[in-house]
Amino acid sequence: MKQDYWNIPDEQVIEKTGKNSAEWMKILDAYQAMEKKSNDVVAYLQQEYNVPRYWARTLTTMYIKKNS
Repeated sequence: MKQDYWNIPDEQVIEKTGKNSAEWMKILDAYQAMEKKSNDVVAYLQQEYNVPRYWARTLTTMYIKKNS
């Protein structure tokens, strides 16, 4: 996988989710996402923030890659 694959422009993240990447990373930090299963994090974003499934998975993966 190319290293820059997850470097999604903030404009696109905002357009699809309503928030920029930094805001999502703070939300996932507060949720303690690294301590949870990724499917639970995806479900959380979908249920609490109405993030479409594809983008919930993308944000979760971005967060995990950033913090591992």
